[in-house]
Amino acid sequence: MPIFRFAPSPNGELHLGHAFSALLNQALASVAGGTLLVRLEDIDLARCSPVLEARLLDDLAWLGIVSAHPPRRQSEHFADYAAALEALQSEGLVYPAFMTRGDVREHAQNCEHASGIAYPRDPDGAYLYPGEEKRLSRSEQQAMVDDGQPFAWRLDMQAALSRTGPVQFCELSGDEGTVEVQAEPHLWGDVILARRDVPTSYHLSVVVDDALQSISHVVRGADLMPSTSVHRVLQSLLGLPEPLYHHHRLILDADGGKLSKSRGSTSLAALRAAGLTPLDIARMVGLQDIQLSASAEIEHPER
Repeated sequence: MPIFRFAPSPNGELHLGHAFSALLNQALASVAGGTLLVRLEDIDLARCSPVLEARLLDDLAWLGIVSAHPPRRQSEHFADYAAALEALQSEGLVYPAFMTRGDVREHAQNCEHASGIAYPRDPDGAYLYPGEEKRLSRSEQQAMVDDGQPFAWRLDMQAALSRTGPVQFCELSGDEGTVEVQAEPHLWGDVILARRDVPTSYHLSVVVDDALQSISHVVRGADLMPSTSVHRVLQSLLGLPEPLYHHHRLILDADGGKLSKSRGSTSLAALRAAGLTPLDIARMVGLQDIQLSASAEIEHPER
């Protein structure tokens, strides 16, 4: 049976972009004769809270989103992510990285000043991690860890790709069914998989959860398409199944920018308080005839 998932973070109010993704996932699950699961990606314990979680679930219930099972809270499953990280550690594919963001920025700017060439950045615009620690022996790395220096566990992308070789993912694309997309994980460099204070990251937890929940279809915003390259590498390294993907259009604000919690985009709660109905919300995101519109989204995702 096809299994879809909607996986928001309870670190702020849901907005129209979340509503579109949730409604689209539910409609596509229905069309496919499958089910929808709600997952709470709450690994950021400093920003996520029970109050925000309760508001999020209330918004989804009001919208008509029905999860086939109680939501999975990532904060309750750190042991699952730790086991995956240990598997990668045992293969020598991760290393402790001690440079802070400020250190990386200083290193990159010094390189740019010396060479006159722009230092490489990842798809999110952040400077790639230099990976100086990979030159150290394991005993030297461990000595720094034992000394109490703050660090994060990073994936050695070059070593990882030497194991996996080229990776691809299958993107649902309307009349063509699926299109094979060549992944470009090298563009991300050595991504963080866990921190000393948080034993996982978005990249690691999402692939572990998708596998444990038998997710067959990952339907999410087009802004997350570059991340799929990292996820496919991790799935390959950990022997996890590969879902089908569909990266849907984004709901934009009046200025053409992506809706986001950090930018204070109008929340579903505010729209509810203003008297709007779930049908109004569906109309606002172009899913007023939810079944037909969902199919059209797959056929014409560029809208």
